[in-house]
Amino acid sequence: MRRAGRPSVDTPPHPGLAELTPDARLRRLELTVTRRLDGLLHGQYRGLLPGPGSEPAGSREYRPGEDEVRRMDWAVTARTAVPHVRQVDADRELTTWLLVDSSASMEFGTAELDKRELAVSAVAAVGFLTAGVGNRLGAQVLSADGMRRFPARCGRTHLLGLLRALLAAPRATVPTHRPGPRSATPAPELADGLDALHRVARQRGLVVVVSDFLDGLPDDPDEPPPWERTLRRLSARHQVLAIEVTDPRELELPDVGLITLVDPETGRRREVCTSDRRLRERYAAAAAAQRDQVRAALRRSAATHLALRTDRDVSADIVRHVHAQRRMAAAPAGAARGGAA
Repeated sequence: MRRAGRPSVDTPPHPGLAELTPDARLRRLELTVTRRLDGLLHGQYRGLLPGPGSEPAGSREYRPGEDEVRRMDWAVTARTAVPHVRQVDADRELTTWLLVDSSASMEFGTAELDKRELAVSAVAAVGFLTAGVGNRLGAQVLSADGMRRFPARCGRTHLLGLLRALLAAPRATVPTHRPGPRSATPAPELADGLDALHRVARQRGLVVVVSDFLDGLPDDPDEPPPWERTLRRLSARHQVLAIEVTDPRELELPDVGLITLVDPETGRRREVCTSDRRLRERYAAAAAAQRDQVRAALRRSAATHLALRTDRDVSADIVRHVHAQRRMAAAPAGAARGGAA
């Protein structure tokens, strides 16, 4: 994140990720991610999150609100009269599937990175953290032009090829809004990408979804979004990490006078006066309710939620998330309850 203050006249401005060529962006991205995540790339083999695995590793006490009921160890529960859940060791050969949202809404950004570049940084972090002998990485990429699939393969070369393709992909253009039916083929939605991922991810592993999760979000907060059902099905077989990408201007409007807002998916335009304090308050309240709706849907889907913002250090946020997940997995149930209290 940029540090506030007056820039030095002797030092040329540091070029942003978007201003570099794809190969230069890839080199900087690899250097930044590997340097910041170096401490997590070594030591005990546990991957990005504790598990997933299939080898039994004992049981521990059930933690309400944290553990899934389907992991209950009923034999130990009956013997001790205290609810227990099964623990498993991480599989030595992990298959990770990524679903990367590159739709028009991901082109937005008001900080050093836009949402699409932040998504690529998240993909790089996931790729390096899950890299290992025998581990495979595959991806489905959603864009306005359709869905592109990268088969699950091993090796650093495959990961760098995926990152290079994401960085070099053409930018989505904002459509010109015209009333009436559309003749063009509609772009694939997040639910379509999850369905395709469910068909190809047959072996138990890790599924990572990188999106703003705004696709098809209903106006009624009690109504589930169209992608929730498939995400829940994926969570029943895989360990699912949902990486939510947001920008600060999506959460609140600055007081900058009259501006034109454009929907990047449909091209609709609307002029608003941001000097109106009540308008800014209503916008912030609606944005907060929308994010609460996304969090609730991800929680119902039993997916681990990681929120990233374009105005924050993505590597630092991922490091904190990984450490928190590992502490939660390693801490005794009593200690976890005491810390929560």
